[in-house]
Amino acid sequence: MKHLRVRLGFPRDVRHPMHDFLVEDPRMDREELWSWSFVGETPTVLFRVFGAREPYRERIAAVAGVEDFQLTDADGDGAFYALVRAAPTDDEWEWMLAFAQASLLVVPPVVYTDDGDAVFEVVGDADDLRGLLEALPASVDATVERVGEYDRPRGSGASLTDRQREVVAAAVDLGYYDVPREATLEDVAAELDVAASTVSDHLRKAEAEVMGRLA
Repeated sequence: MKHLRVRLGFPRDVRHPMHDFLVEDPRMDREELWSWSFVGETPTVLFRVFGAREPYRERIAAVAGVEDFQLTDADGDGAFYALVRAAPTDDEWEWMLAFAQASLLVVPPVVYTDDGDAVFEVVGDADDLRGLLEALPASVDATVERVGEYDRPRGSGASLTDRQREVVAAAVDLGYYDVPREATLEDVAAELDVAASTVSDHLRKAEAEVMGRLA
């Protein structure tokens, strides 16, 4: 059984409105798709959302095609769950149909990032995995991040955004995590030409994600 970790980049004109909201609103961090059902005409999906709950509620209530939704707290980590019944957009159907290969299974979660990407694991026969990549529409930028035999669930890195990865990499290179510490937040900020508060925010979120998955 073969395995791919795939990153799909969605330009603004093909993103779902809620993914666009995730990208555009600084109060939102990421959204994880954990389960879905296609029984009946309207799919039901379960998301775990990391961000501000009330702005999310206001935005999803205004999205065309959303028939019903329920929000409930997650277990004390600042996230919440969203159970949503909604018809996919035409652009969503176009790339989702690429997964209609006999042996393919998507391994949740599908992580929607505030960079406009979706990152996920998919397993199946090698021919069907190749067929998936060939069937994806040209409007979606597909990057294969890992390929091989499927052995076990992967680590938390898939849930970090590209910007978080960049900041963490700069911090490591400069010695921010060395003992004793060789660099400060200000040093990392200067390297990336951003504010120290921005570096602190990205590192805090990345550290919380990694440690939360290890605990």
